[in-house]
Amino acid sequence: MSAPSAELLLVGGGLANGLLAARLCALRPEVPFTLLEAGLTLGGNHTWSFHESDVSAEALGWLAALGARRFEGHQVKLPGCERALSGAYWSLRSDDFHRALSARLAGRVRFGARVRELGARRVELEGGEVLEARGAVIDARARPPEGPCGYQKFLGQELELEAPHGLSCPLLMDATVEQLDGFRFIYVLPWSERSVLVEDTVYSDTAALDGEAFRARIAEWVRARGWRVRAVTREEQAALPIPLGGRAPRLTHPMLGVSAGFFHATTGYSLPFAVQLAERVATLPSFAAEPLTALLAREAKRHWRRQGFFRLLNRMLFRGAAPAERVRVFSSFYRHDEQLIGRFYAGSLSFFDIVKVLARGASTVPAHKAIPAALAAST
Repeated sequence: MSAPSAELLLVGGGLANGLLAARLCALRPEVPFTLLEAGLTLGGNHTWSFHESDVSAEALGWLAALGARRFEGHQVKLPGCERALSGAYWSLRSDDFHRALSARLAGRVRFGARVRELGARRVELEGGEVLEARGAVIDARARPPEGPCGYQKFLGQELELEAPHGLSCPLLMDATVEQLDGFRFIYVLPWSERSVLVEDTVYSDTAALDGEAFRARIAEWVRARGWRVRAVTREEQAALPIPLGGRAPRLTHPMLGVSAGFFHATTGYSLPFAVQLAERVATLPSFAAEPLTALLAREAKRHWRRQGFFRLLNRMLFRGAAPAERVRVFSSFYRHDEQLIGRFYAGSLSFFDIVKVLARGASTVPAHKAIPAALAAST
């Protein structure tokens, strides 16, 4: 049996454990920890976004120090509904996250550390090396979803253009495009006057993603705007689970991130919840494995309950609306006032908000389909 090597072992160097590592460095520099990442960079290959109202003012400061970029306002374009919204929008690229975080974690990260097995206080690597934690192992690795779900699947390309694109703020949805395989829209982040991220996104019944088809659709959208591409500098793709029911993840050891259920059930956004838990865990008086497991298990169940209404909406969307008609649901939603839209993204709808969302949604999903879908068994 090896001697404990650190107070904490953080397994998986993605967003959740990366943010926790950053907060430990800032708030608890005396706590020894090691971050174990199977790959060669932190954060993988992702772009994380959030609305400014989703996190605290204090968190905005340290997220900016990790490379998060602020945009003043954002736009949406849907059939019969085109709006400019005033709420600030933020995005964080994994490349920037890696550069900022790895500089802070010098000597505390092990890259290429592939885990064969882990428990609440013990990690065995693929080469046979065993690491022990005096406190706990915190697992934030990605896992396949459990329970019934739809998918938000996308392919995004960062493009260098030959001339300025002319966008003044992000375009969160251009759903005036052809509707294919479900609710489809184009998402655009203008990083600089000639650099943009363009994503083709679909709320689909399947996780299958035809990369060539997505690339062709992005190229078609870009050409229609009159943009000429000098280079594709980066590409990312994913199929995020959109849960329709099931049960809260069962935690047998400390877990963070999407695999523990800490994400918005309808939008897929996870950064605000990762921020909240990073702050919570980093300030705990003790990192003992059993109480930490119990704490995170309670938080996972509480979050699952709070997301119940959004899973109900997901069932209405995926089981009550035909794929080609799902765009009407989003067009209707974006006619709500901006404050309600903000609370929706933050996952903090009031009772009266819920009534308004359901009342407006009733005009887009036929009642004889919506009601059975909403009341369907969650397994």
